[in-house]
Amino acid sequence: MNYSRRQFAFSAASAILAARQARAQDEPVFSSDVQVVNLLATVRNKKSEIVRDLEKDDFSLLEDGRPQAIRYFSRESNLPLTIGLMVDTSMSQVHVLDAERGASFRFLDQVLRENKDHVFIMQFDLTVQTRQPLTGSYRDLSSALAMVDTPTRNQLRSQYGGGTLLYDALVDASQDIMKQQQGRKALIVLSDGGENGSDATLDNVIDAAQRAETLIYAILFTDGGFGSAEGRNIMQRLAKDTGGSYFEVSKKLGIDQVYALIQEDLRSEYSLGFVSDRPAKGAEFRRLQLTVKRPGLIIHSRDRYWAGSY
Repeated sequence: MNYSRRQFAFSAASAILAARQARAQDEPVFSSDVQVVNLLATVRNKKSEIVRDLEKDDFSLLEDGRPQAIRYFSRESNLPLTIGLMVDTSMSQVHVLDAERGASFRFLDQVLRENKDHVFIMQFDLTVQTRQPLTGSYRDLSSALAMVDTPTRNQLRSQYGGGTLLYDALVDASQDIMKQQQGRKALIVLSDGGENGSDATLDNVIDAAQRAETLIYAILFTDGGFGSAEGRNIMQRLAKDTGGSYFEVSKKLGIDQVYALIQEDLRSEYSLGFVSDRPAKGAEFRRLQLTVKRPGLIIHSRDRYWAGSY
């Protein structure tokens, strides 16, 4: 009798162990030195409408030209957001600043979930100034946004060098704030793309944003008298190289409409994850190419990442 009970107990334990082993074979197991790379992607059709019904098999991913298996996939609409509102307050923006400020109030009112999301406000002209550190308080953000303004005459008189520190502001935002945050992160830049006086370069900005895994939404906003081809190219590259989007405010596309498109982007993303088939031996940039197999769709996602430690 005792033998039968012992035999039964041994058989039951063996069965449980076998089941656990079988289950473990189906579950991905990664050691602590394996880097899981996460991508966020937004997909629109030719009418600029968000596409929300894609599955994992609808996507294809290459790293430096090599196919990669997408191991994780989900549709995200409720993740916490970390947003940096970057406002160009140089004198070239004096005639559009009121419109930018008003649209930003309305954007924060619609987007911010006070128990989930966090926003900071930074302005840049001949200096870089954080008007409001990261907060989930709409009241604090509204108060800070009301203070965003162009330099005073005394500040302009006391200016030595400087100009419009667009690059320095974006590097500071990425390195000092965004790099320490988790989840979905985006910098929204309102500017004519003018840059004068930064220590940082455009390449430094892209590098910092990519290391911080932060998208840049670049909004080109001018009064018609200051825009330049160079400024447009700068803003377009900021968006393209970080996986964000570029918008140009016009009579056909107002600032409120731009904000509505950004809000839709941030609330309608696909989250994908993979583990590279080539382990990193050191810190290096690797190219990514995420595509959608369904024809006629446009995808926005970052096109590179830092492999290894840095």
